[in-house]
Amino acid sequence: MRYVAGIVLVVAALVWLRGRFVTVTVEGVSMEPTVRPGQRLLARRTRGVTGDVVIVRNPHFAPPLLVKRLAACEGEQLPAVLGGGPVPPGRVAVLGDNPGRSVDSRHFGLLPASHVVAVIRSLPRRGEQ
Repeated sequence: MRYVAGIVLVVAALVWLRGRFVTVTVEGVSMEPTVRPGQRLLARRTRGVTGDVVIVRNPHFAPPLLVKRLAACEGEQLPAVLGGGPVPPGRVAVLGDNPGRSVDSRHFGLLPASHVVAVIRSLPRRGEQ
């Protein structure tokens, strides 16, 4: 009976963790030098604040998730590169750290805040994957 209870506890813990965290493998160079292709990132499902590196749902469906930096949240001023002005309620702006190689809010506009899936809380050290 203890064995079954232990398995149930482990499964419950894994389900709880999966609901709170998400992992992604970086594809592409849009966030260089902060993160590089092939790096695996662990992120917590929570709301982000401006400046956070986040995982967002891609508004164009492929790939389904993108790693970007929150450039502005609702009520904040958009960066000049996005035209300035306030971010409307329920929207966010995201930008890549490598602007010459990033498809981001400069291309697809502001995203619904609900598209922010998770916030990356610790980034790999330089040279780590």
